Amino acid sequence: MLDLQGGGLSGDEPRQRTSLDPDDWQALRRQGHRMLDDMLDHLETLHEKPVWQPAPSSVRALFDAPLPIEPTELTDVHATFCDNVLPYGSGNIHSGFMGWVQGGGTVAGMLAEMLAGGLNANLGGRDHMPIEVERQIIRWTQQIFSFPDTAGGVFLTGASQANFVALLLAKTRKLGAGIRATGLPGEPRLTAYASSEVHGCVPRAVEMSGIGSDHLRRIPVNAAGQIDVEILERTILRDKREGHAPFLLVGTAGTVNTGAVDDLIALRRIADAHDLHFHVDGALGALGILCDDLAHLFTGIESCDSLAFDFHKWGQVPYDAGFLLVRDSAWQRQTFASEAAYLSRAASGLAGGDWWPCDYGPDLSRGFRALKTWFTLKTYGIKALADSMAANCDLARALAHSVEQEPALRLLAPVALNIVCFAYVGPTGDAPAEINARIIEHLHAEGRVAPSLTHINGQPAIRAAIVNHRTRQTDIDALIQGVMTLGSRQDLPPC
Repeated sequence: MLDLQGGGLSGDEPRQRTSLDPDDWQALRRQGHRMLDDMLDHLETLHEKPVWQPAPSSVRALFDAPLPIEPTELTDVHATFCDNVLPYGSGNIHSGFMGWVQGGGTVAGMLAEMLAGGLNANLGGRDHMPIEVERQIIRWTQQIFSFPDTAGGVFLTGASQANFVALLLAKTRKLGAGIRATGLPGEPRLTAYASSEVHGCVPRAVEMSGIGSDHLRRIPVNAAGQIDVEILERTILRDKREGHAPFLLVGTAGTVNTGAVDDLIALRRIADAHDLHFHVDGALGALGILCDDLAHLFTGIESCDSLAFDFHKWGQVPYDAGFLLVRDSAWQRQTFASEAAYLSRAASGLAGGDWWPCDYGPDLSRGFRALKTWFTLKTYGIKALADSMAANCDLARALAHSVEQEPALRLLAPVALNIVCFAYVGPTGDAPAEINARIIEHLHAEGRVAPSLTHINGQPAIRAAIVNHRTRQTDIDALIQGVMTLGSRQDLPPC
């Protein structure tokens, strides 16, 4: 047992005040302003800092400390953060970060997060304005993706959770609401379909649902990285002949490896022909529909039954802000709504309100993710966000062009959106493939740019995912120069 008394209070002594508010609000105000200024200074001078640097062992040791029993001054806690956390982040806010699909965030989003923290609203339900802000975002997403008035939506941690929730909706649509009580039947076995390039969260969702990943058919892709629709149809027909119950087709609007967008019109046709729930994982690219130069790539997305995407990627909202849009909100209620005495509704008062998010998704305790999203969309406007996406894709094409012009580099996949996969092969094309992993490690250690490693057709690839609104041509040039310089070193050791 923890000794929280420390020999202090006896049963007869009055207990000290229990409010955690400060005694000196003015001192707190000054400290709060210092904390805000420090973050603004950090963002303003990002270009002077490394994308990433390893934390020394002495810094890591600070976070292997005993549980704090007594208080520490806020100024001291803040100083520890500034010295030992802030310099050692993951780097996704930096213009040179291009290894993974992560948005850069914005100042407006950061400030909105502070407001949401102060309000500390729980968006599980009840009648209060934060609920209306989330409903506003739902209506805006209906407009963005041309969904009908019956559509619903809900904020979640990210597209991984949104894809899982969509699978649960599809399962309930196929088997009926009674499945919530009876569980999965032994026969017929449900089967789902997605491309071999689908994000890893989809097979994990099939596992978590109890269906089992053996019943997810991973369909090969064509040369453009899209799901092969002919193989897909043959696979569905085979499963039907063998007594399986196809129920879900997952299309991808921006594969995680290369950014390919499936033929969504063809997938809708197949879903209709075989009575499948048609879900689109648009985590990476779906918001690209806002950009005139990219919208044509997403033709057909308006026809899907559900769509998962992330405002915290191309929407530049601070983490986390995942979203699921559903063609008919009744499917959400069928899957999640339930009665509980402690959640009794009323015609008026705080327990009123005709839309409780806990009826439309798995969470009762929910943060105010909608506020930073609302601030971002209102402050910058759709056009500025679309221009940022177009700029990312322009930089990706410029990078691909530079790769194709350099004999020592080889482009390994078509560039559909904002992801470029290439390899250093050397001036004569015979550099060992494993050198690419070493190049990436050294680039990370140098701190100027940070691509990631992937594999294309079994070959190691340098992957540049250009998602940050801060990334410029100078960052692309630094990547090319860094790869060429490191690749030319015959003795390049592992880091």
